Amino acid sequence: MTDTTFESEREFDSDAMTANTYVDREGFTRSTEPHSPRLKLTKAERKKITRSQRNQRHEQQSVLFDEPGPRAQQCIRVINVIGVLLVIAFLAWIIVRFANPPMGENQLSWKLWEPALNGRAWVSFYLPGIVSTLAASVVAIAGATVFGFLFALGRLSTLAPVRAVCSVIVEFCRAVPVLLFMIFFWRLFAGLGMGDSSPFWAVCAGLICYNGSVVTELIRSGVGNLPVGQREAATALGMSHMASLMRVEVPQAVIASMPALVSQLVVVVKDSALGSVISYADLLQRARRLGSLHFNPLQTIIVAGVIYLVLCGLLSRLAQWIPAYMQRRTTGVASAADSA
Repeated sequence: MTDTTFESEREFDSDAMTANTYVDREGFTRSTEPHSPRLKLTKAERKKITRSQRNQRHEQQSVLFDEPGPRAQQCIRVINVIGVLLVIAFLAWIIVRFANPPMGENQLSWKLWEPALNGRAWVSFYLPGIVSTLAASVVAIAGATVFGFLFALGRLSTLAPVRAVCSVIVEFCRAVPVLLFMIFFWRLFAGLGMGDSSPFWAVCAGLICYNGSVVTELIRSGVGNLPVGQREAATALGMSHMASLMRVEVPQAVIASMPALVSQLVVVVKDSALGSVISYADLLQRARRLGSLHFNPLQTIIVAGVIYLVLCGLLSRLAQWIPAYMQRRTTGVASAADSA
């Protein structure tokens, strides 16, 4: 192939090309037609093709919905403007009420906000509270993962008694509120003489019971959604039912359920705040203590809420990044860094 032919073949229509071609991990474009040449694409061309593929998928997904007409679009714009104005008016009303409460002093006064934002508040209250919250969350996530895998295997077992026992335990853990679990384990561990560490382990045990049952159902449903041929292929290779689950089906189910599993991390972090009811010194409990010390509970609770928002926001971003990363790894479109 001469240079002239190669350059002429590089002049392609990206919209037409995406219908019969795809880009492999090495940056070459491949055709679904047999005996077709492959061309090396630049990074800009790969981005153009990827953008065109995304637009085509979006058009295919929205084919069931009619495109709004001019009047409908104008109505949507008017409703959006009205909604924004209502939100702004509501926020302005809250600020006015904070500045002029019916009883008490101005809640926007720096005299109340300074003790909630100074360095002593962060060193003595917020940072230890964040560490306690993350410690309980990490232990709960590890325990819930083990709980979920074991009981998912139990619910997928071929032995009817094992399936029945695991189903009863999982449904019980899903039905009982997390706070009730925490209070029960708190009293249990205190009665066993665990002392000051009983609130921490009670929080972890309550979170493990509930979130472990959720992980169990995510893995079980992921295995149930796999093609039947996966199990049949494992059986044809001489694997037992449990070996098929452990080596073939459960790994694929975990990958498919990964976004939902990561999203459950946000639930664990938020539910750890329930430990303040049983005197666990997490972020919420320490914020309440700081507010009681300086008589500014509203300000300290707002600061703690912002910290929870940041923590959960980071985890939510992680949950959004994982599906995009997995899709990029499985569709054959990769960047130069990934190819290297």
